[in-house]
Amino acid sequence: MGMHKFSRRRFLQISAATFGAAAAASRIPSNWAWASGTADARGVVTIPTFCEMCFWRCGGIGYVRDGKLWKFEGNPKDPLSHGRLCPRGTGAVGAHNDPDRLRAPLIRTGARGKEQWKTATYDEALSVIAAKLGDIKAQHGPESLAVFNHGYGQRFFQHVLKSWGAINFAGPSFAQCRGPRDIGFSLTYGAGVGAPEPTDIANTDCLVLIGSHLGENMHNTQVQEFAQAIERRIPIIVVDPRFSVAASKAKYWLPIKPGTDIALLLAWMNVLVTEDRYDREFVAKYGMGFDRFEAEIAQYTPEWAAKLTDIDAATIRATAREFSARRPATLIHPGRRVNWYGDDTQRSRAIALLTALLGSWGRKGGYYLSVNTRVAPYPLPAYPKRQRPLADNPDGSRYPFADEPVTTGLRDATLTGKPYPIKGWFVYSTNLLYALPNREETLKAIGTLDLLVVVDTMPSEIAGYADVVLPEAMFLERYDELLAGWGRRGWVSLRQPVVPPPHGLLPGWKIAKDLAGKLGIGECMPFDDIKDYLRHRVEKSNLSWDTLEREGVIVGEATPIVVEDGLELSFDTPSGKVEFWSKQLADHGFDPVPKFTPPAAAPDGHFRLITGRAPMHTFSRTQNNPLLHDLMKTNEVWVNADTAARLGFANGQYVKLKNQDGVVSNRVRVKATQRIRPDTVYMVYGFGHTSRKQTLAFERGADAAQLLTKYQTDPLMGGTSLHSNFVTLVKEA
Repeated sequence: MGMHKFSRRRFLQISAATFGAAAAASRIPSNWAWASGTADARGVVTIPTFCEMCFWRCGGIGYVRDGKLWKFEGNPKDPLSHGRLCPRGTGAVGAHNDPDRLRAPLIRTGARGKEQWKTATYDEALSVIAAKLGDIKAQHGPESLAVFNHGYGQRFFQHVLKSWGAINFAGPSFAQCRGPRDIGFSLTYGAGVGAPEPTDIANTDCLVLIGSHLGENMHNTQVQEFAQAIERRIPIIVVDPRFSVAASKAKYWLPIKPGTDIALLLAWMNVLVTEDRYDREFVAKYGMGFDRFEAEIAQYTPEWAAKLTDIDAATIRATAREFSARRPATLIHPGRRVNWYGDDTQRSRAIALLTALLGSWGRKGGYYLSVNTRVAPYPLPAYPKRQRPLADNPDGSRYPFADEPVTTGLRDATLTGKPYPIKGWFVYSTNLLYALPNREETLKAIGTLDLLVVVDTMPSEIAGYADVVLPEAMFLERYDELLAGWGRRGWVSLRQPVVPPPHGLLPGWKIAKDLAGKLGIGECMPFDDIKDYLRHRVEKSNLSWDTLEREGVIVGEATPIVVEDGLELSFDTPSGKVEFWSKQLADHGFDPVPKFTPPAAAPDGHFRLITGRAPMHTFSRTQNNPLLHDLMKTNEVWVNADTAARLGFANGQYVKLKNQDGVVSNRVRVKATQRIRPDTVYMVYGFGHTSRKQTLAFERGADAAQLLTKYQTDPLMGGTSLHSNFVTLVKEA
């Protein structure tokens, strides 16, 4: 594959122009009153809002020309986008115009999963939901409803269902994405890294990416800073079984054996301590248990790690010396989608400990400590007092360090009926058949339900199994809750409609309010106009509503976020220190210092399947977007070129993947490349859709989620591994 050098700024300009020219938008009725817009000499109306094409939620500006949605660009005042959006963000026009999007509520008439529906009004659909929720509450209690949610629009649905008595809420973002990382850092510093991560890439002198695919995993702010770091020619160290885009920019690429990251991290820490390359002042002032930590890691030499990782000892030493020479302005990136092998909290804790040895916590070029802007609450009734334990982790012993509910724990409770029956699922904007490992377990759990409600904008696979589907206006067509952002400064962002929703679709807040009325708890939404609610919160916070409507964002005052600016460090751990040796873990029977446990070996003739993302797609949600589909229509399976030749597969040839449990994927093209280890294959996640109602995405590429039949559960917090499966390549008949 040829590598071409061009500026990120140029790429985004090209993307925005292409999307704008390609858009075929619906017309805006003449009586549509824009929430807040200014018209230029061309008659183009601009309205600020914030993006929901991924969880980063960058501030953007919608452009309406001649009554049509023209384009969506970054808001220069926004501290996340800095005036630039990623390809997904600029592709939001395609989500508005997608001809396959849901148009009306649906009520199931046939067997679950057969997708036999009758079209209904919102009133009819909500009446069905309210009646079935009433039956569940009467027979089993309100705790027997589990709510699975993702995305910012969940807030009002959560509020209404909590007001009704529901207590079990979980999002895949914890157990299937960032949870181990945040718990690993909390065990070390008393605080997780949160979102967006407080990574000071803009000022770092050395960047270490261990499994972080910046440039493919398109976290806008970080990727902009990553591009600037490349321009500054700082040393970059990338640890990845695959030669990723980030690896192509690196001084060192370490093609590590999958599942051995902890061994490398332990060896790096061994070098820093034995060669006296760590920040003695930071450790002495803030550390706890360093003597026991030092004794533990003495055994983990680079020679020991080399045999496990396939990275030679000299390279392990050279990279450790490279990044330690630039401390504390060295950043060991924490990653985000870090649920891989089942020991991921300890892997993230090892990253946190390496950061502590470098003295990079709270330091310029390492991790700054985020600040936010507080927004006054709206006067709302209190929620009912909880009468039962949470179903996923009843007494806290199942996942002792989980600080959020666990999706697969709720699925297990649904399957077992313990600690009490779960008879209803309410699913908001998450395609659980792709988000959770072992699809068969999810389908079995759904089969036990009395009610499955799905709220979405697209006919996702999980929607195909619903009893009631509620279509929602997409984010450019609605108001949502205020966004109180975290970062170098705090800020408040306003989501407001740029164009009206087509087909009479309702925004989530209105659906939630109407559902509250049907449930007899209308007092929990004591406002008729969402703008009254939002304005109240803004003005009670001594902020200007007019400014927020006009500019889309209000940024707070600067405060110290690094020690160099006057920040005083403190740690909310039991010891009040950075815990190099964790008594918390020891008391629960876990390793107080991370240890390496070898991952399961591949069966004969099999390859470990690893997965990742593409810059133009978000999970499984965007493959049908006409504009983003045009950029990447399908995925490929990366196979080492020598391995492909040995097996008789040519580049571009169609194959199917068969996992260790006999599950066979849809066909997918081989990408024969030297950019991946011989024992590993790789695919971008989210393709191979089985919903026929997504006409562009249907059966395009292979579905990696389908192959994740085997998984390990992190014993500390319930995260589920995504890289525990092995596949063979099968020639098409």
